[in-house]
Amino acid sequence: MKFVSVRALVYILTMIQLAMLVFSSHHDYKDALSKSILFFEGQRSGPLPEDQRMRWRGDSGLEDGKMAGVDLSGGYHDAGDNVKFHFPMAFTTTMLAWSVIEFGTLMPSNELKNALVAIKWGADYLLKTTSHLPHKIHVQVGDPISDHDCWERPEGMDTVRMVYTVDAPSPASEVAAETAAALAASSMAFASSDHEYSARLLKSAIAAFQYADNYRGAYSDDPKIVTGACPFYCDVSGYQDELLWGAAWLWRATQDEQYLDYIEENGQKFGAFTNIYEFGWDNKHAGLLILLTKEVSEGSLPSLQKYNDFANCFMCSLVPQSSSSHIKRSPGGLIYKPGGSNMQHVTSLSFLMLVYANHLTKANQTIDCGNVHAGPDKLRRLARKQVDYALGDNPMGMSYMVGYGLKFPQKIHHRGSSTPSLKDHPEFIGCQEGYTSYFDSPMPNLNLLVGAVVGGPGVDDLYDDSRVAFVQSEPTTYINAPFVGVLAYFAANP
Repeated sequence: MKFVSVRALVYILTMIQLAMLVFSSHHDYKDALSKSILFFEGQRSGPLPEDQRMRWRGDSGLEDGKMAGVDLSGGYHDAGDNVKFHFPMAFTTTMLAWSVIEFGTLMPSNELKNALVAIKWGADYLLKTTSHLPHKIHVQVGDPISDHDCWERPEGMDTVRMVYTVDAPSPASEVAAETAAALAASSMAFASSDHEYSARLLKSAIAAFQYADNYRGAYSDDPKIVTGACPFYCDVSGYQDELLWGAAWLWRATQDEQYLDYIEENGQKFGAFTNIYEFGWDNKHAGLLILLTKEVSEGSLPSLQKYNDFANCFMCSLVPQSSSSHIKRSPGGLIYKPGGSNMQHVTSLSFLMLVYANHLTKANQTIDCGNVHAGPDKLRRLARKQVDYALGDNPMGMSYMVGYGLKFPQKIHHRGSSTPSLKDHPEFIGCQEGYTSYFDSPMPNLNLLVGAVVGGPGVDDLYDDSRVAFVQSEPTTYINAPFVGVLAYFAANP
């Protein structure tokens, strides 16, 4: 009888693992794309349309805005609670629109239609929040303290639906400018299919930006707002990046020279070239650089060359072999940044890599990262690795998208998903009853929030499938929004 040496056994097992990894990396990106868009129907607030596909959801928040004498029904819940935070909702809408602008031609026609519906759901709501400009802008609906103290499905919530409004001349620059970006980007997404709607969006985008710039300052500094916005969506990075971001989108949407002048005059003063390694609902620096480099790579605006130079620096920081790389990765290869909802960094940075790869392809360029050159194919491979990790090629062997693959999170931190639907349980579920009967339950969630991408594993690649571990198990709209564009690219380029 022959015995296999330990070294040979390790080699064999390693080869088997590698073979399994290669096999598993052939993901159905089209299916993932479809589900990533479907997720937004599970986050809807307001009266649901007849063609609602996520059937366990029902109408909710129908009287939102009533406390302030306005109609603020509609929009999206940002995550697993029932509050409508307009700052991340606007960013979500911007990223959905950018996904369509950049990758919409790659989407199957039915998914492009669904993506536009998701954008419109957010944009329609943002039109309501800006309907009283230039005098006021609504920045939030729902008291987060009472909401978080209860575990109630949105269809039956009885928590305080307080309306948080900023009146001129009080500032709300980050929310107003992000709203301007969202509406401007959405106007571009609808430019070819609905000219009238596109024009309406653009008109409101201009008004929102004017408010943001006329009354400069952070909305979370307002005593009336801070108790609702903080610590959930406080302005940490400053409002100046949103002003540049909003102006950049208005420049893209209008080609009006005043917005280009604004960017050129205020870029240095507003810190466009500092803290460039972040991109998300609070920090727009890296996204701003990538957005503006389109003009430089096409040779039309050499005056923005500095943005292009810093965009190259940012991209080099994402290349592991680069001497300037400083992005932390888990042992399994996942981009990791401290804080909550790490997958938001994974999806947003992957999105930027793909957008920049497109710019490099069109310009026939590569990036000089010192000891290594990075071309578009390299950036796409790096993005694909992040996508494949999220879809199951990871040490846990788990897809972090609900409903995709054979193994995915079962106990996500989400009120509507974990509590029974009205159809199955028409009786009222009280504030604390929700916690004792459903939040604390060891059983999987009752309703599948298909397409939801959760916060994801820790830096050690380990994931706690528990509602208590909300940093890992809670989905957010701003995780999924950039992922729509990423998946659209790989669905067309598997």
